[in-house]
Amino acid sequence: MAHINLLPWREERRAERKKEFLTGLALVGLVAVLVLFILDQLINGEIGYQERRNGYLRQSITELDAQVAEIRDLQRRRTELIERMQIIQDLQGNRPIIVRIMDQLVRTVPDGLFYTSLVSRNGKIEVEGVAESNNRVSSLMRRLEASDWLENPNLDMVRAAPTYGDQATTFKLTVSVQLPKQEKEF
Repeated sequence: MAHINLLPWREERRAERKKEFLTGLALVGLVAVLVLFILDQLINGEIGYQERRNGYLRQSITELDAQVAEIRDLQRRRTELIERMQIIQDLQGNRPIIVRIMDQLVRTVPDGLFYTSLVSRNGKIEVEGVAESNNRVSSLMRRLEASDWLENPNLDMVRAAPTYGDQATTFKLTVSVQLPKQEKEF
């Protein structure tokens, strides 16, 4: 039989398979790199899209915060205006009452007595004045008690005032403001 040397053919075949393997490996590596690049681009695109959405939301939140602050400021100003309007309405409503009370204070002053100070606080009027005698102060208190608009006169202090006369006194009293029964019904 003839001797055939198959070694060079096997080596060529091995070299060819090795070349095919390396080509396939390079091709798979290239495809893997390409797939990774495409995936990286897709993920970066999604991240960029989400960052743009987040930026839009941040901008919208900032605008809404500014609007909320403006609304709060407007509500505060509205409350202040309502309070001012209420004060003005109260003053407008009390205007005739104040006139009536002052009229009552003038009508109740007996001869020989005059006021030096009138202070109104929380529905009470503090009256300071000078009288020719203690009888004049008593007369004032009786007249205040008889008034429709004033009640509960309370004498706080009486002192002698020799600069005004021998029996002259200075006094301080408080009286409560009371609306007449007829006025309350309206």
